[in-house]
Amino acid sequence: MKHKSNKNPKVLVTGGAGYIGSILVPTLLHSGFDVTVIDNFMYRQTPLLDHCHLKHLDIVKGDTRDDKLLKKYIPKADIIIPLACIVGAPACDKDPLKARSVNLDAIVKILKIKSPSQLVIYPNTNSGYGVGQKGIYCNEKTPLNPISLYGKLKVQAEEAVLSSKNSITLRLATVFGLSPRMRLDLLVNDFVHRAVNDRFLVLFEAHFKRNYVHIRDVASAFMHSIENFNRMKGQPYNVGLSKANLSKWELCHEIKKQVPEFYFHEAEIGEDPDKRNYIVSNAKIEATGFKTKISLQEGIAELIKGYRIISHNNFTNV
Repeated sequence: MKHKSNKNPKVLVTGGAGYIGSILVPTLLHSGFDVTVIDNFMYRQTPLLDHCHLKHLDIVKGDTRDDKLLKKYIPKADIIIPLACIVGAPACDKDPLKARSVNLDAIVKILKIKSPSQLVIYPNTNSGYGVGQKGIYCNEKTPLNPISLYGKLKVQAEEAVLSSKNSITLRLATVFGLSPRMRLDLLVNDFVHRAVNDRFLVLFEAHFKRNYVHIRDVASAFMHSIENFNRMKGQPYNVGLSKANLSKWELCHEIKKQVPEFYFHEAEIGEDPDKRNYIVSNAKIEATGFKTKISLQEGIAELIKGYRIISHNNFTNV
């Protein structure tokens, strides 16, 4: 849907060349927004190259913690989407000080620099729910109980964002699907990659459940939030596939439907650093008119096709 206006709204996306950003930024551009991306390109991949010809895209190579940089570009934006993040429990545990400075301190800086009239849409993770109660769906009123440093920092950042004016937070389910800045360390992406390449997988904590969402539906959720900002602002929203609250074991069965030779079994080894085990309700954002479009099975089929191209495993955050 093209944005119809005499003046294109300006969007600042920090971390805009990342896994989600390299899908969201083209979506914003094709909808008629002027987009500025700030990214340090720390993973040495080259997303957004095929959009550099667009005059309404500006790319700034820099660090989201750079005060001077933030003070230069934040005042120019109508909408701020702070995607820059050290993502995942293992990556945060590897460098806790960096994780805090990027995932929390930089968000606080953005909130201090921005004016009250500027809009902020912030991506949280629903791993903040921690360990849920069996059979009870986590909704936006469920107390947050993050286990990992990653979850704790994201929850603290969300609290700061929601305490500022003109903000929305999206509590994302575990994201899956192909992206120009690909990640193989996300659960569905990882399991499908192992099924295609190794043909086997040893599961730990196989009964642990979580929710999932396709990366293009995540981009659509951001667009929906922009288009419906006035009636959604000031609140958090779970974003996930309502038909995909699955355990790891159930996920493997879904993958096996498309990779019949895939063998998996459970062993009493290992643990999830996030300890995430919960089912999630996405009814709140659905009540605003948002619907996911890409099923888990469609996403698995997409990944299988993509792994004919991606044959190595250097597309991870750790």
